[in-house]
Amino acid sequence: MAISISAIVGLLIILWAVVMIMRAVRIVPQQQAWVVERLGKFHGVLTSGIQIIVPFFDRVSYRFDMREIPMDVPEQVCITKDNTRLSVDGVLYYQITDARNAAYGTSNVITAVVQLVQTTMRAEVGKLALDECLSQRDTLNKGVVDVLTQAATSWGVKVLRYEIRNLTPPDEIQRAMELQLTAERQKRAAIAKSEGDRQQAINQSEGQKQSQINNAEGERQSAILRAEGQAQAIATVAAATAKAISDIGTSVAGEGGTDALHYQLGQQWVQQ
Repeated sequence: MAISISAIVGLLIILWAVVMIMRAVRIVPQQQAWVVERLGKFHGVLTSGIQIIVPFFDRVSYRFDMREIPMDVPEQVCITKDNTRLSVDGVLYYQITDARNAAYGTSNVITAVVQLVQTTMRAEVGKLALDECLSQRDTLNKGVVDVLTQAATSWGVKVLRYEIRNLTPPDEIQRAMELQLTAERQKRAAIAKSEGDRQQAINQSEGQKQSQINNAEGERQSAILRAEGQAQAIATVAAATAKAISDIGTSVAGEGGTDALHYQLGQQWVQQ
């Protein structure tokens, strides 16, 4: 009986030791941080790996993911500078950098960040008119990130970036914008057509001008060639005539030349 009781006690001691070891050893995953409280008071932060705590005295109160986290920001209605209702929603990318501040800086860090994003977005949209909001998303995004970066530091949160997903004006504004866009496209099309017609007219006039220049140049070259040909012909005739006269003079100066000349003149007179 004594042996059986001692065996049972030994077994209970072993079981108690195993339970204590299991409660004392904590394996923290990579990129996580666990906040430990000892007797209800902050004691420390467990990082990734095998960690040891004191059973019954220590308790893991908060577990935080230290990676970059995307979070949907619910849609809300904002009023622009020109009193237009604008529905806005987006995505916030944040990262917890201080587990202690995230645990004790606010009662719910996620709710606090979302509420601050929505409040800041309403303020930023109120600074701009509707057209500016639609065309300057980067300005709105930067304004939200700047405010959150300052405010969220005490919560142990680092805001990486914010991206607006949808900016939706009321239906009547959308219809008016569509009509304006259609009119603008028609205007650009008319301007492009008139510009094309003008360029076509310019090209045609330039072509006609060049054609006239080419024709005039051709006629000038032709006249020059004709004049040069006529001059050459006159020179040739004059040279031939001079040579003929010279030959005649030589012949007349010789013996019997005068009689031959009289005979030739008489023959030409008879032919006339």
